Amino acid sequence: MSDKTSSRFIVSGTSSGSGKTTVALGLMAAFREKGCSVQPFKCGPDFIDPGLHRLVTGQVSRNLDLWMCGENFTRDTLAKNSRNADVTIIEGVMGMFDGGISSSGSLAETLDIPGILVLDVRSMAESAAAIVKGFEMLRPKAAPKGIILNRVASKRHLQLVSDAIEEHCQAEILGHLPRTLAFEIPSRHLGLLTSDEAPLDNAAIQLLARTVAEHVDLDRIEHLFQVAKESQPDILSPSPAKKERCRIGVARDKAFCFYYEDNFDILRNAGCELIFFSPLADPELPVGLDALYLGGGYPELYAEMLSNNHSMISAIRQWIECDRPVYAECGGFMYLTEGITDQQNVFHCMIGAFPVKAHMQKTRASLGYREIQTLSASCFGPAGTVLRGHEFHYSSIDRMPDHIARLYSVNNGTSEGYTYKNVLGGYMHLHFGFTPQTADEFINFINTCRE
Repeated sequence: MSDKTSSRFIVSGTSSGSGKTTVALGLMAAFREKGCSVQPFKCGPDFIDPGLHRLVTGQVSRNLDLWMCGENFTRDTLAKNSRNADVTIIEGVMGMFDGGISSSGSLAETLDIPGILVLDVRSMAESAAAIVKGFEMLRPKAAPKGIILNRVASKRHLQLVSDAIEEHCQAEILGHLPRTLAFEIPSRHLGLLTSDEAPLDNAAIQLLARTVAEHVDLDRIEHLFQVAKESQPDILSPSPAKKERCRIGVARDKAFCFYYEDNFDILRNAGCELIFFSPLADPELPVGLDALYLGGGYPELYAEMLSNNHSMISAIRQWIECDRPVYAECGGFMYLTEGITDQQNVFHCMIGAFPVKAHMQKTRASLGYREIQTLSASCFGPAGTVLRGHEFHYSSIDRMPDHIARLYSVNNGTSEGYTYKNVLGGYMHLHFGFTPQTADEFINFINTCRE
């Protein structure tokens, strides 16, 4: 790869379950094994796939979401984080055109990113060409330039599918994965296992890299998706780092691992020092903190350990009662309730800032993008501040008492964002990219509380 060029593409699927994640991870691993620097990204609001990308590439993976973050922020995130990479690989979301403005197809079209379509050809042969042709015709500006076939049964099967696609379609077949590939990422109710749980060992990653290198034309991919680095979108100059204005303790371990990396960057750029700690393992909070940030994750899986860490629970309770600031999302919000009833119907006591219990369900409780407008002045700025994010959880809470104020007016007709003293908690995962001034407002609020 020339110093003046790089390769950049998005890996999309015909549907969820088509093998998109396997192919994306395989390409990342194979190009890294080839000696290329690989920069991963994830289309959409997912937390788990970016962690797997980091496990395979050694690089932080970021979310690209046009609805949640806006076009300018998304374009800048891609540009400034891929500028030094030999190969930039963006994993899509669901099927290529699923999700409206947040779909892989919309991202490809808006940011002019050519794509590879992953097609699961199990139980089909020549009919595969009709599927590819449809994806080419539906939105020509987002049409895939290359195809990787998944679950190919034999040489004869490969020939039948390839001949049909080559006869009727414009996209080029770049390779395939055999049906015999023994590669699987364990999953649970919110999706795949997280990178913190090490679902992929080195042997599995190397197997995937070798398989992709054997069956996919990596050199052709580099050439087909090559772009001149000078032709990439202008890099917005980063703001000069501000003098440290506050220290935020961020809960980060196996129970709390769902964070948008860009939120950390926005906070740091505004002058925050982020201090990571583990509610699972640490006996007390780090010293010298000004606020707490409790993200989402899987507290229900580690509820007994969290509940048994009495010194940490006591420290956070004391922090809250002393009017210190806390912002909590989804799993972090569950941690602040009276307790969690897990899927085995066992109750585990938690912090108790909010007078409700969280209950795990066997079916999904909520899923979707959310836009909120604040109903009063808050840690995020004046009343009327608009923020965007995403909600996905299998738990529900008891009815929150009326004396607990609601901060958010949500675009689905509900009110959420519960407040107690200087605590704000709720199920929404907010991305600060749509309203980056939120970071300065948050810091101002923290410093007001400190004073």
